[in-house]
Amino acid sequence: MKKLSDRQLSNLTVAFRKRLDKGESLDDILPEAFAAVCEADRRVLGQFPFDVQVLGAIALHQGKLAEMNTGEGKTLTATMPLYLNALSGKSTILLTANEYLALRDAQEMGRVYRFMGLTIAAGVCTESGRSFTSAEKKAIYASDIVYTTHGALGFDYLFNNLVTTASDRFLRDFYYVIIDEADSVLLDSAQTPLVIAGAPRVQSNLYELADFFVTTLIRDRDYEKEENKVWLTEEGVKYAERFFQIQNFYEERFFEINRHVVLALRAHVLFEPEKQYVVSKNDEICLLDEGSGRMMPGVKLRGGQHQALETKEKLKISQENRSVAAITYQNFFQLFPKMSGMSGTIADAAEELRKVYRTEVVVIPPNCPVRRRDLRDMFYRDAHSQYNAAVAAAAMTHRKGQPVLIVVNGIRETEFVSKRLLAKGIPHNVLNANNAAWEAEIIKEAGRANAVTVATGMAGRGTDIRLGKGVKELGGLAVIGIGRMGDVRLERQARGRAGRQGDPGFSCFFVSLEDEVVVNNTPQKWNQRGGDRKRISRRRLKKIVNTAQKTGEEFAVLARKQAMEYDQILSYQRNLIYEIRNKLLDGEGMDQQKFLEIARTNIKKFIATQTSIDGSVLGRYILDHISYRLDEEIREVSQKDPEAVEEYLVWRVRRALAEKKIRIGSRENLYYFMRIAALNAVDEGWVEQVDYLQQMQSAVMGRTSAQRNPVFEFHKDALEAYQRMEADILNNIMRNVLLGSVYKDNEGRIHIQLP
Repeated sequence: MKKLSDRQLSNLTVAFRKRLDKGESLDDILPEAFAAVCEADRRVLGQFPFDVQVLGAIALHQGKLAEMNTGEGKTLTATMPLYLNALSGKSTILLTANEYLALRDAQEMGRVYRFMGLTIAAGVCTESGRSFTSAEKKAIYASDIVYTTHGALGFDYLFNNLVTTASDRFLRDFYYVIIDEADSVLLDSAQTPLVIAGAPRVQSNLYELADFFVTTLIRDRDYEKEENKVWLTEEGVKYAERFFQIQNFYEERFFEINRHVVLALRAHVLFEPEKQYVVSKNDEICLLDEGSGRMMPGVKLRGGQHQALETKEKLKISQENRSVAAITYQNFFQLFPKMSGMSGTIADAAEELRKVYRTEVVVIPPNCPVRRRDLRDMFYRDAHSQYNAAVAAAAMTHRKGQPVLIVVNGIRETEFVSKRLLAKGIPHNVLNANNAAWEAEIIKEAGRANAVTVATGMAGRGTDIRLGKGVKELGGLAVIGIGRMGDVRLERQARGRAGRQGDPGFSCFFVSLEDEVVVNNTPQKWNQRGGDRKRISRRRLKKIVNTAQKTGEEFAVLARKQAMEYDQILSYQRNLIYEIRNKLLDGEGMDQQKFLEIARTNIKKFIATQTSIDGSVLGRYILDHISYRLDEEIREVSQKDPEAVEEYLVWRVRRALAEKKIRIGSRENLYYFMRIAALNAVDEGWVEQVDYLQQMQSAVMGRTSAQRNPVFEFHKDALEAYQRMEADILNNIMRNVLLGSVYKDNEGRIHIQLP
């Protein structure tokens, strides 16, 4: 490849595509295609991939998850499998952690793809407050290669399935995707579904009452907490029935009371300020990404949980909107025939990833041997001793001029450490949700001599900390972790900030019995009886802390599994509805015969639910479903047997349909109108179903105290709700077609108004 001219090298793209058209596979041309793009990387970027990057690229092409250390050049690695798979002409997408990285990588790596004759686009908008039109999105996703974020693509998938005409669809069929920082997306974000909110619901007046009720509860008597779950005990349920003056807390007619109590209980027990959320300067609840500590502006909790948090914090309650579409990342990424990803710390979760996503994890060796020293953890009985020791170690390292990165679990901890450093006169930068706007600049400075940076767990991921002049001689970057983290992956991510590409450096964690993960996952005797701590040996301390972390990891795996199980039934239903929608958009799925079958089904159900049918009942049904005009013979027909009533109603349907056809002018126009009417009925029914199931997920958690399996309860309720939705959709299709107003204007355009 080195001997080829620029034109000869770029012309290989056409040659590769011709070979694929003649029957060769991507695997057949892989060695040559990779060699070509490696040479293009060298000529355009001045970077030639290392052998280990080629190994990583092969794993990505094969649909595997590749673990590659921080600083190993994952961005360059991706150019090879992206180029190869784009040659197929199918959708090829790379997902990054945030918009800044998507734009940066699309611009930098895009030069290589364009050199090789491929088109590339970034699926994120640079202008604040502006979003792409459907036409712009169609142009973006028609590109050979697309760089975007997992959130942007997920929402685009949902919006693509809300369009009302086939021409408005903008996504191509999914084929190949590479997920950067894959563990963050596939694991840490797995429990937070993507939800599109629609029209507001009637505002509830129960939030404040439920909030007051919850503040009167006593833990272990009225409610119990376990990891990320909380529920009322039997005593708590009886108290709720007395408080709200109801007979059965779980009866269907008291669903709203049940739901609001569960939401308020979760708001007070499971959501902690500056951990899961902050109150912004505008007096609004702003959620935090628990992994990175970054703020997530505009993201709201679903099913009324956001409003429950606002009530807890005594803020103005925002409008609760209906959920019109939702999907979890777990089910979203299973839509891709070929999914791959890369991260510095993914091997620890290999088993879970294999079970959930049916994909293997491959560990790619580093290009240079890792010279970073990971020192043994320092264990303390209390947080006071732990923080004193950690800050003292940071100060001692700083005195040598060595850069220090202090990694903690949350905003409060960053501010606490910052105060300690100021007291010692040590200048430093703080990177947390409150100043994430300067993230790139802060990370850029973190490797310079004398720099001290305090950051939350994963803040700054996607950006390397490069060592400044003379820092290698000082010993490289020092990573000091304070507090046992939620799982081993987060600690490895923190340690991996030092020692990139064979650089020197060291890491050391300071942990104690008062770390949150220990408090939440150990018997209460370690938390309440401080006297016991004085008699604990270092070996025993280590065992308690490590066991607590392992327990927390197991709970997290179970929580992710449960989230997937909740979404599984929604996924089945979603696939069925989207298939029906696509048929209707493509001009299939609705004709005269199909409509008459639907009408007869509806009429049979109506007759079966009536003990007796008189003239007024029959007339009301016709006015509500078939026609705004009544015939004189209704009273006479109502006195006949059910079969005669059925045939009369079917005859009225045929007559109304024939009148519609005459008014519209042709069978083709009639079928177009029927498809629009059916699509509207499907969408209305599905919006109600999604919104109901989003609320139901919170409500069923309360049934744990009644010794019921919440997932089983959810599946049972979801199936019953789907059957009700089907009946409602069929009824509304009939109403829309027969009672809808349709006419043609002077220019021949059809205008439709549905009841």
